[in-house]
Amino acid sequence: MSDEEHHFESKADAGASKTFPQQAGTIRKNGYIVIKGRPCKVVEVSTSKTGKHGHAKCHFVAIDIFNGKKLEDIVPSSHNCDVPHVNRTDYQLIDISEDGFVSLLTDNGNTKDDLRLPTDENLLTQIKDGFAEGKDLVVSVMSAMGEEQICALKDIGPK
Repeated sequence: MSDEEHHFESKADAGASKTFPQQAGTIRKNGYIVIKGRPCKVVEVSTSKTGKHGHAKCHFVAIDIFNGKKLEDIVPSSHNCDVPHVNRTDYQLIDISEDGFVSLLTDNGNTKDDLRLPTDENLLTQIKDGFAEGKDLVVSVMSAMGEEQICALKDIGPK
C-alpha cells in the first residue's frame, strides 16, 4: 500500500445535480420546469389527447425566473422533463457598491459580495431608496441552475 495521503477538494454542493427529472404529466401550474436550458415558472399547462396509438401531450407556457422571458414547450405527458432545484434565501443588505454589486450578510455572519443589483426597475429603485433612507432591508435571493438573482425585498424597520 502507498504511504501518500490523498487530498480531495470539497465542493459545497457535493456534486448535486442542478435539475431532477419529473414526469411531464405531473408538472402543474406554478411549478418549475427547464425549457431551452433555462429555469422557468409554469404559468399555463394544457394537455391534449391524441389518436389511437399516440401519446397525450402537455403544452407548457412558462416564464424564465431570471429574465422574465416567455417560453413554450410541448412534451409527451409520459416523458420526463427536467425540473430545476430552486432555492430562496433571505439576506440582510449591508452595502451597495458603485459598480452595481451588493454586499449581503449571511446567516452565519459572513458576507456575500458576488451579487449584482436586480435589473427590474421597480425593485431596483425600492432597494436604492430604502438603503439611502438608512432602513434595514432584507432581500430574497432566488437561485437555480448556478444562477442567483435578487427577487424580492422586505423592510424590517429603521437601523
